Amino acid sequence: MALATGLSHKCRVTVIPTTPLVTFLERVQETALGTFGGKNFDAKLYVDLSLKFNLSKTEKAFDGLPRSDENGTVSVKDLKEFIATYFADAGDDLLHYDPEDFAPEPEGFLPKVKNPEVRAWALEVHALWKNLSRKVSDGVLEQPELHTLLPLPEAVVVPGSRFIEVYYWDSYWIIRGLLASKMYETAKAIVTNFIFLVDTYGYVLNGSRAYYTNRSQPPLLSAMVYEIYNRTCDVDLVRKALPALLKEHAFWNSEIHKVTIQDAQGCNHNLSRYYAMWNKPRPESSTKDKESASKFLSNSEKQQFYRDIASAAESGWDFSTRWMRNTSEFTTLSTTSILPVDLNVYILKMELDIAFMANVLGNKATMESFLEAAEARKKAINSVFWNGEMGQWFDYRLANGTICKESETWQACNQNQNVYASNFIPLWIDLFHSDAALVENVMGSFQSSGLVNVAGIATSLINSGQQWDFPNGWAPLQHMIVEGLLRSGLKEARSLAEDIAVRWINTNYVGYKKTGAMHEKYDVQKCGESGGGGEYIPQTGFGWSNGVLLAFLEEFGWPEDRSIGC
Repeated sequence: MALATGLSHKCRVTVIPTTPLVTFLERVQETALGTFGGKNFDAKLYVDLSLKFNLSKTEKAFDGLPRSDENGTVSVKDLKEFIATYFADAGDDLLHYDPEDFAPEPEGFLPKVKNPEVRAWALEVHALWKNLSRKVSDGVLEQPELHTLLPLPEAVVVPGSRFIEVYYWDSYWIIRGLLASKMYETAKAIVTNFIFLVDTYGYVLNGSRAYYTNRSQPPLLSAMVYEIYNRTCDVDLVRKALPALLKEHAFWNSEIHKVTIQDAQGCNHNLSRYYAMWNKPRPESSTKDKESASKFLSNSEKQQFYRDIASAAESGWDFSTRWMRNTSEFTTLSTTSILPVDLNVYILKMELDIAFMANVLGNKATMESFLEAAEARKKAINSVFWNGEMGQWFDYRLANGTICKESETWQACNQNQNVYASNFIPLWIDLFHSDAALVENVMGSFQSSGLVNVAGIATSLINSGQQWDFPNGWAPLQHMIVEGLLRSGLKEARSLAEDIAVRWINTNYVGYKKTGAMHEKYDVQKCGESGGGGEYIPQTGFGWSNGVLLAFLEEFGWPEDRSIGC
């Protein structure tokens, strides 16, 4: 896929063009907002529709709809009729699929869960994999131009609710749950799809839609392959994955992502940032993005804002005060001017995983070069992000306007000293959690940070109304911090890890019993309450919540005499 570029080197404007179908569906989306109004309006629904006829016929019919004289709106009756005639429902191009490796009670399932009530619930959550399994319909493969859904070679597991396609970083925790459910083939199929995306686009897309081709998401493909290999010893999977992982590593270290910071000693450190290849409203939220951008007067400011909003979506944390210069003003999003702690931890993990896999395949040269790269990134993470006084790693804000420079000099005042769960994500990686003195220091900071609440770890301490902020807790953040503490081997760290996992399991259980569903996020202040905020209504399903729950139960179990609930 060609990159449309202008300017030179670091400052070039990288945009990956969208498809004519997406552009047309954005017009339908805008018309629908005018017709149906903003209450319960979900913009994504309209860009997920697939055509029954070709685009030119559909567009012609759309252009011929009668419109009111004052503001050009289409009547509710006419628009409903048009949509029913010319479109298949969103989601019709993904068919329910029965995974062949699903068993109602797999052999050796959660052996440490002794409490019958918890066990029965865990089996219900395990059964949700069947509800969330899909296969791309033949229609998408035969006539891709009628769909925004992208063709994929294998079956998928979707997050649930409005997220009816496969998503990149969600899939890591879905896979961790599938491994607990002994569904190894389903897990491998997800990885095969991602390898296909890397082969096609050069990176894993945010999700399997035509409107997601301009950005990725937290790069966890290597971590998926590593976990599956650990359970299955499937060398063929490693052999198939390694070339894609090398390509993905190059993508995250390419010109648009790589930034060099010079420390006080004059040493240069290369780190990566999120940088979406897009400078227009996100098609899946086009009407909302235009409204947010209306505060900007110049076109270049609007374009920069659109890039920063898409880059925040690429981070997976859409949205959070973490990306804002002013935590109370959404339009101060400046994601591309921030070097994030967690992204660089994921790339460090990728480097270690690639070295591990190269070793499995007997490729010593690749192994050595990636161990070197990992060592350099560890050093960079400690030089640029680490704050010894606070015992945390802080995101680093690039000095204003230096985004196009080759490098800039580190300054302490550019560390974002607000407390976010991401400040503790380095603990997830062996290179950090194997240092006992460091773990003790960070653990003390974590326990006094205010993040640990009655029902889990909060995402931040700022209640902004954004969903990746207080009081929401998200499954992946609980999991990485708990797993890091656990793997450190320190007794107090293990006990803290288990305490957090038990709080999280309790809130999941009570929420499930109350609503009959697993939720996308939870309110960590109140046991059993789902989270809120953000740009869409809270979702259920839910891929990564199910995965983390099963992974926690596999790790910690649940004794027969321990009650469950708030």
